[in-house]
Amino acid sequence: MRAPRATRSTALHAGAWWVWALGLATAASRTTNPLLLGLLAGVAGYVVAARRTDAPWARSYGAFVKLGLVVLGIRLVFAFVLGSPIPGTHTLVTLPELPLPDWAKGVRVGGRVTAEGMVFALYDGLKLATLLICVGAANALANPARLLKSLPGALYEAGVAVVVAMTFAPNLVADVQRLRAARRLRGRPDRGVAALLQVGLPVLEGALERSVALAAAMDARGYGRTAQVPPAVRRLTSVLTLGGLLGVCAGTYGLLGDSGGGYGLPLLAVGLVAALAGLWLGGRRSVRTRYRPEAWGVRAWLVSGSGVAVAALMIAANGCAPGALHPPAVPLTAPVLPLWPALSLLVGLVPAVVAPAPGPTRGGARAPVPAARSASSASSTSTVSPPRVPRVPRVPHTSRTSHPSPPSDPSDSDPCTKESAQ
Repeated sequence: MRAPRATRSTALHAGAWWVWALGLATAASRTTNPLLLGLLAGVAGYVVAARRTDAPWARSYGAFVKLGLVVLGIRLVFAFVLGSPIPGTHTLVTLPELPLPDWAKGVRVGGRVTAEGMVFALYDGLKLATLLICVGAANALANPARLLKSLPGALYEAGVAVVVAMTFAPNLVADVQRLRAARRLRGRPDRGVAALLQVGLPVLEGALERSVALAAAMDARGYGRTAQVPPAVRRLTSVLTLGGLLGVCAGTYGLLGDSGGGYGLPLLAVGLVAALAGLWLGGRRSVRTRYRPEAWGVRAWLVSGSGVAVAALMIAANGCAPGALHPPAVPLTAPVLPLWPALSLLVGLVPAVVAPAPGPTRGGARAPVPAARSASSASSTSTVSPPRVPRVPRVPHTSRTSHPSPPSDPSDSDPCTKESAQ
């Protein structure tokens, strides 16, 4: 299946990207093996590099990667300064310990830093960083406006708030890049604390202007209008929606836990049915219409199914080979790459093949055109020339109220008459 160019009609459903990314995040939460986590981050990065566009939200992936590295560094610093609950025998350094009062028992500042505690902190920080990278991949690939159009009517108000919150980080990154480029063009430094402080005020000003413009646009479009619904229907909608969501949470916890395998799946199914019924009833309150509703096609099923398959395979691998997915920190052992869990993570590369490819390439260059199409276009342009538009002479402008000029004296224009008169 050859992927077409992404247009308004062939663009992938935004929800498919989020299902795929959440599947990768679920797989990342089921392991602490640094090799598997690095492979998972590589899969997400390759798909983003192959299928992201030039939209402002597509530039936020690098910011999420940097945020993940910051989280990893903070986790290591905390383990180094505050210690780790993991006992170890390989001492790296001994810091001076700060005495604390009695009410702070259990908290230690300084003391012995062991290799086992630092390795455990490294594994934990890599898991958190990979989760952020998966969320950043969804932010870079999914169009937030198209995602908002796909929400049911009952969640429209909450969806607007969530979409505005999700677009805050990409817009912030775009503003910072624009202002740093402007400072470089003016010959001013764009790095350091002073440059960051000078860039911060224009960024906040731009965020405030966008907020005011968004509020005005929402007010002009009648945001918040609802239809008249009987009170009994509203109460039934609330009960079904809240009860269904609680059932989904409890069923998911039962499936992911070790002791809830018997009741997890039935409770999850009942919760889904109740939540869908509540959303359907709540959608009757919405009076908005849908223009060009988003279609969930075969490619969306393949992309979302690849993420779900990665999550399911990693959950199954966690039950079959937990030692390979969670390498121990005590005693210190080198992590190994398990074969079939690593192959299951490669299923997440399916969107790089089946998802529609972005149209124009980054940097302003055109996308490569097939040879047959370029030959036909060249022949058509060589034989057909645009028609020439005749040039219309300019007419001096005359006023409608101007009076006719008096007849001129023939002696003024005839030189012979002028000489005889002299």
